[in-house]
Amino acid sequence: MPIQNALTRAIAPLASLPNSLRVRAASLMFGTVVPFVGTSGLRYEELAAHRVVVSVRNRRKVQNHIKGVHAAAMALLAETATGFVVGMNLSDDKLPLIKSLHVDYTRRSVGDMRAVATLTDEQIALIHREPKGEVTVPVIVTDESGQEPVQCTMVWAWVPKKRDQ
Repeated sequence: MPIQNALTRAIAPLASLPNSLRVRAASLMFGTVVPFVGTSGLRYEELAAHRVVVSVRNRRKVQNHIKGVHAAAMALLAETATGFVVGMNLSDDKLPLIKSLHVDYTRRSVGDMRAVATLTDEQIALIHREPKGEVTVPVIVTDESGQEPVQCTMVWAWVPKKRDQ
């Protein structure tokens, strides 16, 4: 059962919008909360408990010297998608933290990029059950050609927001 938290409550009103407006509204909303995400122009295409899809267009502000999506923007894309899928499942009294971010660049990218992060039912149950812990979040990052120019491993932890005294 999906958890109700600040993130899920924030996106709930967007559900009635047509997809194109929903993507734009979510992207603007999260871009104001996390300024770097807003600057990079990430687009939130799908936000659900099991799956989050985030994309970035190959525009000047995210390009490298050879006019492809910059390596840091690719890593941001993967980190954002995985962080949001974890965040969709955390209660409001828990804080998500990136513990490990590993990115292998395997080939030159072509055009726009898309990251799909997923969690299994078992991973979601662990996040709901444990007051603190960690999970490796699978993410696939593809470019316009459908190829994976990067291979990513993202480990997310969660801890209570308030520390025991």
